[in-house]
Amino acid sequence: MIRVQDGASTQTSQLGGPERLVGLGFRYWLKGFRTGDISCWDRAWCAYSDALGPSAAKGVVTDLACWVRAINRHARRDLETAAVDCERFCRDECIAIEMISACQHEACPAMRACAFALLGCSMIDEVVQGAGSFAATMRGADQVLPPSFAHGSSLLAMQPASALKQ
Repeated sequence: MIRVQDGASTQTSQLGGPERLVGLGFRYWLKGFRTGDISCWDRAWCAYSDALGPSAAKGVVTDLACWVRAINRHARRDLETAAVDCERFCRDECIAIEMISACQHEACPAMRACAFALLGCSMIDEVVQGAGSFAATMRGADQVLPPSFAHGSSLLAMQPASALKQ
């Protein structure tokens, strides 16, 4: 089930290219998995292809898909995404952005905290591996997120892990 968070926290227009790509990619790909609507995946492809060109987008979107598939498979809580055309990112989308930033800046504790927060369980290895691959591919396409996203500010708004179903 995808819940839309009404009090979304970060406007997409305030974010630069790499952060926006990660947030929208996470949103579109997760919605595609959860709804089976291929137009969501098409939106992701168009966003990445427009920003990077089709050749570079192919590898990046492949790694995006693997990372989001791992999150979808292992999540033990309802992940929230904003509406497809929403101008803001919700908490889970911001945590996904922070996770990739943390990977790119080798902030392992922050990256693992993001994985725990997204999944609501301790089975994070596949998600961490997927995030690392996606972050490296983004870096290879000159899409480096700022380190300010690696500080975990969205994690402060999360429920304690003990309140989540294991």
